[in-house]
Amino acid sequence: MGTLSTHVLDTTLGGPAAGILVLLESLDGTSLADGVTDGDGRVATLGPERLEPGDYRLRFATGGYFAAAGRTGFYPEVVVVFTVADAAEHYHVPVLLSPFGYSTYRGS
Repeated sequence: MGTLSTHVLDTTLGGPAAGILVLLESLDGTSLADGVTDGDGRVATLGPERLEPGDYRLRFATGGYFAAAGRTGFYPEVVVVFTVADAAEHYHVPVLLSPFGYSTYRGS
């Protein structure tokens, strides 16, 4: 069913980014779920058992992550908007993070 997971890697350190709060929202700002990245930088399951087709927003609280490590980052939050086209599929949204940049893609 249309499930969601995420993974954050700190490209500066070359490893997982643990302890990042991740919020899942609808585009109107309704909170749907939240989680915190584990020691491997993952939130294995985020959200309801089924994500209906539509657009969603993931908010990654990166400012707190960098502050906790004694580092300064430029982006206090990373926001990724994505589309669920098929409610039967699994969606994985990884983020590659550094203090001064990030990238994302649809993972598997």
